[in-house]
Amino acid sequence: MMGLRIYLIAFFAMFAIYTLLVGSAHGWNLAPFAIAEIAALTWPGQFTLDFSAYLVLSGLWVAWRHNFTPAGIALGLIASVGGILFLAPYLLYASFQANGDVKTMVLGNR
Repeated sequence: MMGLRIYLIAFFAMFAIYTLLVGSAHGWNLAPFAIAEIAALTWPGQFTLDFSAYLVLSGLWVAWRHNFTPAGIALGLIASVGGILFLAPYLLYASFQANGDVKTMVLGNR
């Protein structure tokens, strides 16, 4: 579990810094770039579309883990746009809340 926690912290830090640098240099409106990549039918567009599907799946899992309660749906929506900047701290918190039990961490209180 310690390895996962280190990984989550490292990736959160790396992507937070990267996101700040890119946002500062290119602006904070990602949608036109992503849509243009997908519309161009290129490999970067394929990757963007694939990543978008991952984000939706991530959001659905977070909402499901919270039994689709209003708070769970809100967290799922945040996960759908937040990517690793949301999911890493969320999983880190869940790992401590579950006392290191991976099954509880993944399934929630079921």
